[in-house]
Order: sequence, then structure tokens, then C-alpha cells
Amino acid sequence: MQWITLTFGQLSTRQLYDLLRLRTDVFVVEQNCPYPELDGHDLHPETRHVLGYRDDKMTAYARILPAGLTYPEISIGRVVTANTERGNGCGNALVHYAILEAHNTWPQAPITIGAQYHLREFYRRHGFKEISEQYLEDGIPHIDMRKTDAKTAA
Repeated sequence: MQWITLTFGQLSTRQLYDLLRLRTDVFVVEQNCPYPELDGHDLHPETRHVLGYRDDKMTAYARILPAGLTYPEISIGRVVTANTERGNGCGNALVHYAILEAHNTWPQAPITIGAQYHLREFYRRHGFKEISEQYLEDGIPHIDMRKTDAKTAA
């Protein structure tokens, strides 16, 4: 995988199209969950977009948000891999890289995520711990989790 991290202003038109298509294909179509995908957070000047490419095709993506935008801490969200990448370690590599990028931008800052509940063990392996009860977001069970140390896992 080739990883690139860009702000919104650095994204090419093609990169923007590809990341929105990947997010929509998985979160809206595959998970059958119509929700407000375009929430305005992509545009924030401190938001970082992590793009993962295999053979010149974007197959992984995550978004790193600055503190105060969705949580008091920085946040990683919209973590997604194309179905062709599942089961080969790409998701672990994506989260590992996103954590590194978050800590490169905001050293030692805690990271909070709103994880899909069924993925909580996956995020535990990356050092996240549950900090909330299960809740529904757009009809899908979620749980808030936080990573407070700068060490990465997995």
C-alpha cells in the first residue's frame, strides 16, 4: 500500500472523487445506511485525509479531525477499506498509519473515536479503550473509544 496524507486544499479533484466514492460505496450502499456523509468536517483546514492506494487505485481511507471538531480530543473517523482489501491486513495498516499521522501532527494528544460496536476488539488491538456505553448512530451500534498513549499497536 502507498499512503498519502493531505489537507482538503491539497486534494486533487480525482482524489476527492475517489475518497467520496469509497466512503459512499461502503458506508451508504454496502452498509445500507443513508446518512449525511458530507458533514462539512472534510473542509476544516486542520483535517487530514489519509489515502491508501494499491496499484494506483484508492482502496483505503481515514479522516483525522482536530480537537474540538467532533470530540474534545483529536479524532480518527470514516475508516474504510474497499471490499477487495478486507482480510489482508489493510485495515490494521490504515489505522496504524492514521495514528502515526495524528501523533505527527498533534504529538502526545489523546485520540477519541466513535467505533462501530462490532469492531471494538479491532480497535482495542490498536490501544483504544471503551469510554462510553453502546449507542445507536444512524441505526448502527457504536461505542466511543479513546487512545491516550502515543504508542501504536498492531
